[in-house]
Amino acid sequence: MANLIVTGGAGFIGANFVHHWRKVSPQDMIVVLDALTYAGNPANLDGQEGVLLVEGDICDTPLVSKLIADHDIDTIVHFAAESHVDRSIAGPDAFVTTNVVGTHSLLKAAKAAWLDQGSGRPHRFHHVSTDEVYGSLEADDPAFSETTPYAPNSPYSASKAGSDHLVRAYHHTYGLETTTSNCSNNYGPFQFPEKLIPLFTINALNGRNLPIYGDGMNVRDWLHVEDHCKGIELVLRKGRIGETYNVGGGQELPNLTVIEDICRGVDNAFAADPSLAARFPDAPPAKGKSTLELKTFVTDRKGHDRRYALNVSKIRSELGFEPARDFPLGFAETLSWFLSNEDWWRPLLKRNAL
Repeated sequence: MANLIVTGGAGFIGANFVHHWRKVSPQDMIVVLDALTYAGNPANLDGQEGVLLVEGDICDTPLVSKLIADHDIDTIVHFAAESHVDRSIAGPDAFVTTNVVGTHSLLKAAKAAWLDQGSGRPHRFHHVSTDEVYGSLEADDPAFSETTPYAPNSPYSASKAGSDHLVRAYHHTYGLETTTSNCSNNYGPFQFPEKLIPLFTINALNGRNLPIYGDGMNVRDWLHVEDHCKGIELVLRKGRIGETYNVGGGQELPNLTVIEDICRGVDNAFAADPSLAARFPDAPPAKGKSTLELKTFVTDRKGHDRRYALNVSKIRSELGFEPARDFPLGFAETLSWFLSNEDWWRPLLKRNAL
């Protein structure tokens, strides 16, 4: 039996991890520490027994220390982060504070509890990071591996790179038992509608333009969030202390392809279920039109990385990781989830004026 703190556990990936961990280890106790900023939603944890939600900031080291002591925590799974590149370009300060200072706060509290005052019991600090720390690839470049030099290009990826280095340093300097995973683009249930797939799906349902950066040919590797959670579980259970593991979906696609898949998926959903036209009267297929008509090309993002791709041979060979979904299956499930959970995302649109 383990006692976990899951930081950012009311957000997208963190909440999915909580759901996953409750299924595979229902005997474990989970404390979710989440600041409940715009992307944190307590509703993401509805129905999860044995989960204590604590509203708080990871930068509050005394709070983290108290939670570790009060709940006999032996595992921290650290998802909490500012993660939207556009927001980091407009306001990088919050990214440095949360991603760098916040991670250091957690590391200090973990070191104090498990090493300075600890009994030597096994523990784990798992840090969830991103492929963006490695920079950008050209079309013919080999995929990023765990030994690829860091070359972050946005304030977001730079702040995540800084946090990765701190986790590494706390292992090598102090002996903290850490692991890190760097993932590719996630998608799936509970994703806040500022990221590409939920944003464009909801825009399509509401008849809003689909703004495509540049030529739309920036390539990303897509990973369903449930596959990501299974990868993290493998790292926690079998990963080597002090190691980094890339977790990718093996689904490299240009943004334009993903967007056109969204358009076709929405059109097909309306054709299969005529009741959708009454629920979403502003959607093009409700008017006999194609969702592709909403595509709009806009000025490219500043410093927009051209391509990301992850080499996952390490986690595959060492831990047996294999994604269960290709993109067509994963996206079909995701579209179905958003169509079936309008009551989840409608309040977010109103609350955040999206």
